Amino acid sequence: MITSRYGWAAAAFSATLLASCGPQQSAEKQAAANATDKAAEAQIKTDSATQGATPRLLATFPDSLNTPDGLALAPDGRVFLSVPNLADNKYPARIVELTASGYKPFINNLPPEPTTKHATPMDLAVGPDGNLYYAENQYENSKDFKSRLMRVLMHGGKPGKIETAVDGFALANGTVWKGNNLYVTDSQWDLPGNDKGSAIMRFTLADLKPGTTIHLKPKTQDPHVLAMFTTTVNETGIDNGADGIDYDSQGRLYTGSYGDGTLYRITLKPDGSFASQEKVPVGGAKIPCIDGLVIDRATDKAYICSSRLNSIDIVNLKDNTHTVLARNGDTNGAGGKLDQPAEVLLKGKQLIISDYDKPDKKFVNTKSDAPHTESVIDLP
Repeated sequence: MITSRYGWAAAAFSATLLASCGPQQSAEKQAAANATDKAAEAQIKTDSATQGATPRLLATFPDSLNTPDGLALAPDGRVFLSVPNLADNKYPARIVELTASGYKPFINNLPPEPTTKHATPMDLAVGPDGNLYYAENQYENSKDFKSRLMRVLMHGGKPGKIETAVDGFALANGTVWKGNNLYVTDSQWDLPGNDKGSAIMRFTLADLKPGTTIHLKPKTQDPHVLAMFTTTVNETGIDNGADGIDYDSQGRLYTGSYGDGTLYRITLKPDGSFASQEKVPVGGAKIPCIDGLVIDRATDKAYICSSRLNSIDIVNLKDNTHTVLARNGDTNGAGGKLDQPAEVLLKGKQLIISDYDKPDKKFVNTKSDAPHTESVIDLP
């Protein structure tokens, strides 16, 4: 969609062109959109049955841990899980550690954002400095760029002081470290000429000095913006864009749009800065919504949370073929069945899945309900 770092200007120009279309062109555009919407609804009806692999139950959580989300694999093999509790935020957000028998506490007292009075951890990642970083989705609480990137100072494998590494995000979401570069998606990074914008931000380890905070400049092409995207809003009404993020064996970044399901590839220069971007022509049935994703760099297969369809899909990045790994209908997650998968993590041959269970309009999952679960699929 946007083929350069400064593609937002092209998007604004395109928007101007659309605004100048005559009534006939507008009617044709609307008719095409309606046809796409009807096709998507038909696909949901036919695709919502149980298919593929059988997920099993990894952990069950109480109501005080109601939206399991981001996952991070620590160098020592521990798995951390963020729980922002956005389905019922009377409970404070937490980060837990997954175990063979379920979970145990890791951080119970996350610092709330001063104006929203909530902490909202989403994806997280351990940096080369040994510290744990997590992105925040304050967009659920305020549209006024209150989201943050937080840094947990680790000492001997235990959490210490938690501080704000970056502020000024709209909806910080996915995170991935690649060498000494941290890439963070912002699913709502709008510009004056693009109110359907999203972005990938880039921060170097040298930028992220403990004890300091980087202040982003909202609604601008901030120097930390690596790439920008524009969401095509469909019948769900969702304009969230770039969400999950990871990189392949060649070091190319991938992110997917939550609102319209487009998969993007970003090629980087040797220093980790922007070189180019493109849409990935995914084969087969369209993935209508991409939430979290993880790439097995041994095979270059991307495991994608097709959240709207309650599905885990695989895109082979070598040839762009697309298959369904596992799909369930409208379940409550009992027994490990998929319940709106939002994030995935590979640990050996296990694919760990967070069942977020907080549906949007037109999703297979229709309500947030107990049990609150983490699933796992054993890969061959």
